[in-house]
Amino acid sequence: MTNPTLVIVNATGRQGASLARVAAAVGYDVRAHIHTKLSEKDGMVAKELRELQNVELVEGSLEDPKLISRLFVGARRAFINTISWGDEIAIGKALADSAKKAGVQHYIYSSMPDHAVFGRGWPSLPLWSCKFTVENYVRQIGLPATFVYAGIYNNNFTSLPYPLFCMKLQPDGAFKWTAPFHPDKPLPWLDAEHDVGPAVLQVFKDGLQKWSGHRIGLAYQLLTPKEVCAAFSRGLRRRCSYQRGPITVEVPIPGGYRSQLEGIEELFGKHEAPYFGPDIEAPDEALGLWEGYRGMEEYAREVFPLEEAANGLTWMH
Repeated sequence: MTNPTLVIVNATGRQGASLARVAAAVGYDVRAHIHTKLSEKDGMVAKELRELQNVELVEGSLEDPKLISRLFVGARRAFINTISWGDEIAIGKALADSAKKAGVQHYIYSSMPDHAVFGRGWPSLPLWSCKFTVENYVRQIGLPATFVYAGIYNNNFTSLPYPLFCMKLQPDGAFKWTAPFHPDKPLPWLDAEHDVGPAVLQVFKDGLQKWSGHRIGLAYQLLTPKEVCAAFSRGLRRRCSYQRGPITVEVPIPGGYRSQLEGIEELFGKHEAPYFGPDIEAPDEALGLWEGYRGMEEYAREVFPLEEAANGLTWMH
């Protein structure tokens, strides 16, 4: 009996790489798509995936119809997490059409909400609303699917001067996080590298009889910004504080991401909207899929210093 084939789109991303590692380890034949950009195909994650048993890398642009047409041939299951490599809506629709034509039996799409549809005066976030459009298309064409909504990555935090999740190192060695979120309003958190793979694998195992058409809030902790900083303080044994304030941009960023940040400031700062919208709860369903999650304190203690060191920072020494 041959191993089932699982297609993963954006396999060098945190979600896709997490699933590729776990799926290959339990016997799937993983067909892992990676982009042709040098930073993707020659990066550390791509090199790691090349060394895994049961993993076939497929390099190419998702704007290439020939690549998309052959990507799902012979595959029973697929996990799709697209990012802005072009027209994300057109790419998402083309992937769904190809998967349906190939007879994929369970298609898991990493989606996000479009808050504008709830009729409460909330704005759309441009990097999320396109995913919601693709989700609706997947439903319209009748592709057997489940939709996961990822919480905020623990791994977003850095002391580098990137906007929104900068844990800024202070002269006394403490850290300070400034963001527009209400200090006492819980937000959903996810260690994507550690927890997406086991959770998504369990969704495949449970099957469509449980998860057909369902939206799953994939987050394992609901923590306020002040609770996040308390977890960092315990994990790093350094003082970490939170200050509510506007998003500052100190480094060059793409125009599309700038629009996303402006929307986040309005949606979650001004309106204090629920992160996934009013209809998706977390973390109960995620915990039902996978209980061995890595929480924020463990992330801060075990992973954050390693990621900082990989970025050339030395504060931990």
